[in-house]
Amino acid sequence: MSTPPLASGPEGPRALRPLLDTVLEALRDGTRERGGPLPAGGPETVAARVRAAVGDVLPDEGDPEALRHLVRALAEGSADPADPWCAAHLHCPPLAVAAAADLAASVLNPSLDSWDQAPAASELEGLVTRVLANEVYGDPPRGAGNCATSPHRPAADSLITTGGTESNQLALLLAREALGAGTHLVCGANSHHSLPRAAWLLGLPDPVIIPASAGTLDPAALDAALTDLHGPHLVAATAGTTDAGLIDPLPEIAAVCQSHGARLHIDAAYGGGLLFSDRHREKLTGISSAATVTLDLHKLGWQPAAAGLLAVKNAQDLTALHQRADYLNADDDTEAGLPDLLGRSLRTTRRPDALKIAVTLKTLGRTGLGRLVDQVCARAGEFAELIQDHPGFELHAPPTISTVLFRPVHATDDDIAAVRRKLLTDGRAVLGRARLDGRLWLKATLLNPHTRPDDLAALLKVVEGTTHR
Repeated sequence: MSTPPLASGPEGPRALRPLLDTVLEALRDGTRERGGPLPAGGPETVAARVRAAVGDVLPDEGDPEALRHLVRALAEGSADPADPWCAAHLHCPPLAVAAAADLAASVLNPSLDSWDQAPAASELEGLVTRVLANEVYGDPPRGAGNCATSPHRPAADSLITTGGTESNQLALLLAREALGAGTHLVCGANSHHSLPRAAWLLGLPDPVIIPASAGTLDPAALDAALTDLHGPHLVAATAGTTDAGLIDPLPEIAAVCQSHGARLHIDAAYGGGLLFSDRHREKLTGISSAATVTLDLHKLGWQPAAAGLLAVKNAQDLTALHQRADYLNADDDTEAGLPDLLGRSLRTTRRPDALKIAVTLKTLGRTGLGRLVDQVCARAGEFAELIQDHPGFELHAPPTISTVLFRPVHATDDDIAAVRRKLLTDGRAVLGRARLDGRLWLKATLLNPHTRPDDLAALLKVVEGTTHR
């Protein structure tokens, strides 16, 4: 049997072309078989279909049609974030140009743990991370690495991560290294679960959880908590909660941090994309006060996962991540001018996720990305108006970003949970759930810029019909 062809090298494009046709056909066929935003039948039915399609995962003799069969099975059994009725989570449909760039990254397969494995990718990553850091902090940057201000400091920078969880963990690690092992995490009850978990992983004291007033961190309660605490504090605010897309009052929180000498981290994994929009950017006023900021471009950035970042106001903070391995960043190589990449991540082997991000930024520009942000925010506003005008539904509140919470009038929490599961099992719609103000709500997170008002009206009708069965 001949040796299978490689994806890269001189023969790579010739080997890939027919395989790409196979993949595209299998995606088309699987999507057609699925026929909606989610495969019907529930977990057991979907699992049985996958097992039947795959058969023996490791047969004695290979199957030349495996690519076609497995891609088709995955497409048939996937939730499709490009379907207007697939709106449960912060799960975006990726841009075609970003997915194409991701293919190139897979083919070239650079690993960003040493320059000799990724010469161009390491430079591209540096360009992307500095540009995105300046989107957060401005250029030229101002202020200090915590809530206080200083006229002199190094330029801002950012690191590429696998997403908000890794970014938040890095933020706590940098705070611990800057402030000491006794640093207290202080965060709202609305914070992402990855923050207290990161405190646990890093051996920090038990977090101080501040009540969330109307779903956001209460600055007065934060002030009272910091007054009673001793030792260094890291305050974590949120710009785009996972349950309702709410944004904490960032300027007020920054002022409280400054008065107590506390370091500020802002988890803007969801809301960070508003930076690209002239219309919505002001919702993030105060973000530049943070020492660190979490961003996720696989949410309001339309990137294939993963495309997370941690922006750092004071680039000197990143020296805490420095590691040395002679085979990757020997001192004499570094002194000779070879870039040292080990301090750019907690990981060693890393994909060049900067490529798809750079291609997207360059292709769409700030205006194009901002237009996409404006579109999904506008659709959320229109959906909220539909709900508000409908006598059979209750709207939680006008959306802050692109998340809309609603519930059928007179339905119990058990009714709402059952409606959601019925829609999932039937493969008709993918809606999330959020518990806020002591009640369970259906959640629609709109991240598809191609969604039309008619799609949303039809979605509401489907929910209504399911509720009344």
